[in-house]
Amino acid sequence: MNNAKRNFSRIPAPFTQGEVVAKFGDYSEAVAYVEKLVAADFPATAIAIVGSNLRSVERVRGKVSNARVALGGASSGLTVGLIIGLLSPVSPTATDVFAVTASAMIQPMLIGAAVGMMFNIVRFSLAKTKRSFMSVSMVQAKDYEIQVPGNLVEQAKRIAGGESVE
Repeated sequence: MNNAKRNFSRIPAPFTQGEVVAKFGDYSEAVAYVEKLVAADFPATAIAIVGSNLRSVERVRGKVSNARVALGGASSGLTVGLIIGLLSPVSPTATDVFAVTASAMIQPMLIGAAVGMMFNIVRFSLAKTKRSFMSVSMVQAKDYEIQVPGNLVEQAKRIAGGESVE
């Protein structure tokens, strides 16, 4: 068990008393507003971008086939084989440059590619939740609010020049 003391000074305090100074429909607009505040020496640790109306979005990236699974396994196995080939000692009896290269580099790479390919195919075929596509999941907000503590609201609005959308 780790009994070391944790440094909680780096973790910002939760915003419970924050007041909304601006609302945006796009995250990049909210970031631009915060950039403007920070550029004017507004205390950055007093700003929060709060997203609301969250939704989960899953983007389909491509189709998964046995060939794609095998190719992915072969490429990762090839990399492992390359590392093993670079770390393995060269035979002192070999005098031919091609023989040294073939024995020390190419063979481990080919073996690694074959093992990686077979491992990925077996792993994919035994998977219980097979899907025929690859995807990336992300959480997006519909609205973004810029919140600052109550005593800094006027300063934030003055710096931003009344650009807030409320």
